[in-house]
Amino acid sequence: MKSIGHILARYTAWIWSHLQLLGIWGPFAIAFADSALLGMPIDAILAAYVYRDHKRLLFYVLMASLGSVLGSVPLYLIGYAGGEAVLRKRISEERFLQIHRSFERHKFWALMFPGMLPPPTPFKIFVLAAAAFEMPFREFAAAIFAARFIRFLLVSLLTLRFGPQIVTLLGKLFRAHFAWILGAITGGLLLWVVMRRSRRSKSVDKPPSQAQPPQQSPPQA
Repeated sequence: MKSIGHILARYTAWIWSHLQLLGIWGPFAIAFADSALLGMPIDAILAAYVYRDHKRLLFYVLMASLGSVLGSVPLYLIGYAGGEAVLRKRISEERFLQIHRSFERHKFWALMFPGMLPPPTPFKIFVLAAAAFEMPFREFAAAIFAARFIRFLLVSLLTLRFGPQIVTLLGKLFRAHFAWILGAITGGLLLWVVMRRSRRSKSVDKPPSQAQPPQQSPPQA
């Protein structure tokens, strides 16, 4: 465990040393690398940027969201070219069928929802799934951008309120209770979808109001 902690500390120090060269474009570059390559501490880095320069909060959130979209393009191309076979090699058959059903119901939400969640959510699997199940690229990019924008904006606002250490605290809490938190969020989202569909069905089944017959003016004498 000590060796792992030492490696992570050196890895983090290496990242921070290179961020000085990137300047204000650091969140974009790290978000791109996080989506395209190995996992990067994008939330912690974004929190540090926002805490030091809160006037550029919206700029950092937008750049990090855009970096996540562009960084996901290589995975999208791999999944689109390889099809479902690429995805089946990386997950179990049961997990494959679960993800397939979620994308059949609603592709946008099936990708956006995991994109809003922090690690250890296996977001790259859902990126591959979106491509393997032939999700249109515009919808793919919009779902990732919307998910990351909401996540990064929330991280930034919490950082301004509680300081950058809130990212570490929430990360530990999320990892320790990943299953419970994911279940609660999933249940809330499903409840919202069911209520929304119920309201739509009621509005469709409701008979149109009958128009009032025009009133005839009394005959003139």
